[in-house]
Amino acid sequence: MDHSVRSSRAAWRDKLYQIIFEANTPAGKRFDIALIISIMIGVAIVMLDSMQEMQKEYRRALWIAEWCVTGLFTLEYLARLISAPRPWVYVRSLYGVIDLLALLPAFLSIFFPGAAYLMTVRALRLLRIFRILKLGRYLVEIQVISSALRQSRQKITVFLTAVAVLVIILGSAMYVIEGPEHGFSSIPKSIYWAIVTLTTVGYGDLSPATPWGQLIASIAMILGYGMIAVPTGIVSSELIRAHAVHHTLIQPVVCGECMLEGHEIDAQYCRGCGASLVSETQRMIQ
Repeated sequence: MDHSVRSSRAAWRDKLYQIIFEANTPAGKRFDIALIISIMIGVAIVMLDSMQEMQKEYRRALWIAEWCVTGLFTLEYLARLISAPRPWVYVRSLYGVIDLLALLPAFLSIFFPGAAYLMTVRALRLLRIFRILKLGRYLVEIQVISSALRQSRQKITVFLTAVAVLVIILGSAMYVIEGPEHGFSSIPKSIYWAIVTLTTVGYGDLSPATPWGQLIASIAMILGYGMIAVPTGIVSSELIRAHAVHHTLIQPVVCGECMLEGHEIDAQYCRGCGASLVSETQRMIQ
């Protein structure tokens, strides 16, 4: 009897795990769609709550809606803890932290009801915008973009290092040529001007007055236009590669041991920890 009870409880947890963590099942897809809608509603409530006219007119309705959404996210978080084979690994994972950040502000605001803590509560409310980060788990294209950024991080790091060296050279040259009398009072401030000019922002708070300074500014602006194409090309090529790999070789299965996502379509074991990826549904099919 005890064995049958434990077996039914394990089957119940496996089923819950498939619904929550595996997006390649019909129930998992329905769960993801419902959660995406809840996240968007929660973010919309945060935005409406920041508008003074909405606060005055619909304060109680916004409060009720906020706690309804918080209740749904709390149930989701508890369900993930219950169904995860290793709950502590989920809690420490990136999405586990994001899920917790989406909940904490509402509960922390209970302990700061006084007028003296109004600013603290208002700051805590800003953290609720972390709910939108929960969308990353459910949007396939975000995983493609993340993969492309990871693959191109070394090239982008080299590019940013070269840019940093260039703005230091340009800033130092402008400090020597223009000097404090034209607003370039220090090398850091001159470097700030170089960054603003190189990125083609051009606030206009600092501008060279001498012919040599204007020549350097012209070179910096031309270089700025050329540099825009470099990271765009790097990321674009990696996006094309990641999109092809992701849509042909990757399945949306989460490892129950280390919570790692994205495995080859025929993978039976996790590429991170080596744990089995064969779910209860797949075992039944086999």
